[in-house]
Amino acid sequence: MRWAAMERIDALRIDCLIIHLERAHARLPQVDATKEMLPLSTYVMPAVDGQQMSDTLSRSYNRKLLRPYYPFQLRPSEVATFHSHRACWRRIVDEDLDAALILEDDLELDPEVFLPALELAIANIEPGDFVRFPIKLREEAIREIASRGPIRLQAYDRIALGMVAQLVTRGAAEALLAVTEQFDRPVDDFLQMKWVHNVRVLTVWPSGVREISSELGGSLISRKSGIFDKVRREILRPIYRRKIRTLARRNLDASE
Repeated sequence: MRWAAMERIDALRIDCLIIHLERAHARLPQVDATKEMLPLSTYVMPAVDGQQMSDTLSRSYNRKLLRPYYPFQLRPSEVATFHSHRACWRRIVDEDLDAALILEDDLELDPEVFLPALELAIANIEPGDFVRFPIKLREEAIREIASRGPIRLQAYDRIALGMVAQLVTRGAAEALLAVTEQFDRPVDDFLQMKWVHNVRVLTVWPSGVREISSELGGSLISRKSGIFDKVRREILRPIYRRKIRTLARRNLDASE
């Protein structure tokens, strides 16, 4: 597919950053395939390894920092994932990029859908925006920003989970860095808290993104849990999500 020669896109400094854990050798071919497909300068960002995390990085995790409290203790891999995304945000700021496409290394992109979706997002982003390219759509659209055929860039009633692919502007990176020197929940759960970071989060759908971790050796974050922990999570998770939805609704009402 031809990458459209749009003046605004050509004028912006936009890189692609692929988060990759060095010991995840099975994912390297997918990383290379993604790099070859994208029409952006693409760099591999070394993921923070939860098994070898420094004490300084570990101390950034501060449980019960924000309300509603996240009900589960973060695993080292979840803390490391948050730091991996912060490293990408930091690079956007340090390199003075207009934005960066941040990808995790366990996804597959359909160029027939993803490239037009990316082009639509780049052509319509504003300083400070954060644009999600989700695997599934769980939100309800409230306002359309732009469209191209069946692909739509829209604002939604809430921010769903998932951080496999996103276009992050420098303003969004600066805002997120400023409020995450310490954190108490996974990075995608934190992104849901718009009333904390005040970043405009948009979503492109369809996105052309498919998560394929099961085909690459499985998730590097999940772990087996005992029956007590599973039951506890089944009880506490919907309670927490209900609180987040309530706050998201209040924030939406206040912004209108």
